[in-house]
Amino acid sequence: MEWSIQQIARLAGTTSRTLRHYDEIDLVRPSRIGSNGYRYYDRDALVRLQRVLLLRELGVGLSQIAEILDEERDEASALTTHLSLLRQEQDRLARQIAAVEHTINALTGSEDLMPENMFDGFDHTVHREEVEQRWGTVAYARSDTWWRGLSDAERRDWQGQVTRLNQDWVAAAQEPAADPESPRAQDLARRHAEWLASIPGTPAAEPGGDLAGYVAGLAQMYVADERFAANYGGIHGASFVRDALLAHLRGERG
Repeated sequence: MEWSIQQIARLAGTTSRTLRHYDEIDLVRPSRIGSNGYRYYDRDALVRLQRVLLLRELGVGLSQIAEILDEERDEASALTTHLSLLRQEQDRLARQIAAVEHTINALTGSEDLMPENMFDGFDHTVHREEVEQRWGTVAYARSDTWWRGLSDAERRDWQGQVTRLNQDWVAAAQEPAADPESPRAQDLARRHAEWLASIPGTPAAEPGGDLAGYVAGLAQMYVADERFAANYGGIHGASFVRDALLAHLRGERG
């Protein structure tokens, strides 16, 4: 079957002008152009258009969408991943709805106000805008999908690992003769780089990703951003972490 450009524009909630633009930039090509000059779309074209519109809703730019579609040619697999993300977002919204309902009930006197219920569903996306600006919407989506796919026990375990790593950094930086190039500091730097590479969606975790560039950039950010520096006891501790990570990268290149 084929559908006209007007039919697809109406069904997809877009415009014929947009579809013609997608054709002009080779993003979504019609299956054929009739003798009347009208564009017609078959099943494959509709699947590709659906993927484009889904990615647009995530805020991905058209040029980046083209790259993603070229890299992820297994459409069923790509859509399965996106479906998982949509279901997780649906679950998050359902939890937020329940949290707001709880607050309303508490305000009207039918329930006791419970802070742990008020903020269910508001977790993990607090830094979304910043992450997307630095590393892209797709990177955030992949990382977010991974995080939401963890069980509560797995999340606690992961957070515990991060806490222990940060505590070990603080202790190492507070030693009387703290040396970023000491065996202890370099072992921590290795652990830190491995931890960063284990987080899906980050440049360090992607196939062919720039682990060294990612680690070096974060190392500088730990010092420049007081929110990160606080994890390591302040600027002094963050500077120690930065110097140790940069020394580790030099050794890896070495």
